[in-house]
Amino acid sequence: MLDSLVEYGYWGLFLASFLAATFLPVSSEAVLVGMLALGGNLWLCIGLATLGNFLGGMTNYFLGKLGKLEWIEKYLKIKPEKINKIYHWLDGKGAAMAFFSFLPIIGDVIPIALGYMRANIYIVSISMFLGKMIRYILITCGIVWITK
Repeated sequence: MLDSLVEYGYWGLFLASFLAATFLPVSSEAVLVGMLALGGNLWLCIGLATLGNFLGGMTNYFLGKLGKLEWIEKYLKIKPEKINKIYHWLDGKGAAMAFFSFLPIIGDVIPIALGYMRANIYIVSISMFLGKMIRYILITCGIVWITK
């Protein structure tokens, strides 16, 4: 599947990054590596990966904002206990915790919990975008450093 996403070029990278921010098991990093190996523009790859991953994270935020835990459990296969656990962990820390939505395992649940909490969308958006952008910049720097 990842090979076919790389074949779609920049659109494939954007789609992989979007899907990776949801609960689908897609590795945007692998597609990013493939794009860079094929000579893709470094900053365009970072920008598209960041934008796709950010929009995927915001999709999770809006799913949480719907407040339908039974839908989240049914379609995303996330137990309400996990959302409540993250909800209580985030309580009092604020919307800026969206910065950490790039983390593995809990990163997909953080935006859902923030949406469920009705956290400030502007702070969530800025924090999430910055976290995801910094992540892709660091990944790309690592790729460039390793391949030199």
